Amino acid sequence: MSMTDPIAHMLTKMRNAIVAKKPVVEISSSQLKTRIAAIFKAEGYIADFKVTSDAIPGVIQIQFKYDKHAQNVITNLQRVSKPSRRVYVGTDEIPAVLNGMGIAILSTSKGLMTDRAARQAGVGGEVLCYVW
Repeated sequence: MSMTDPIAHMLTKMRNAIVAKKPVVEISSSQLKTRIAAIFKAEGYIADFKVTSDAIPGVIQIQFKYDKHAQNVITNLQRVSKPSRRVYVGTDEIPAVLNGMGIAILSTSKGLMTDRAARQAGVGGEVLCYVW
């Protein structure tokens, strides 16, 4: 069965695992999902991730990060651009999520990057999701 929106599937699996207070979630692997997980780790939203290619397709194991009160660091994940409605922004239109407290992940001509990195690079692109 083919998946129409793999990014939404990834975010939904993560959201459900957070609500269920699971320490780890397993998601089918792709290059795009791996890059998104790398951004989550670089920005401090997850503790770690590991890609295993034992099975076809491979699997990404995402380990969640918790604060000192045992609350997950990720409060919400929101998919912005969808297959039915693509959302593109120019350099001067890049959104600031919660006045800089969250991040927006953009797909640009220079690869996937956060909203801050896209502003510094001076590129716009497709807004994939918001994380806070």
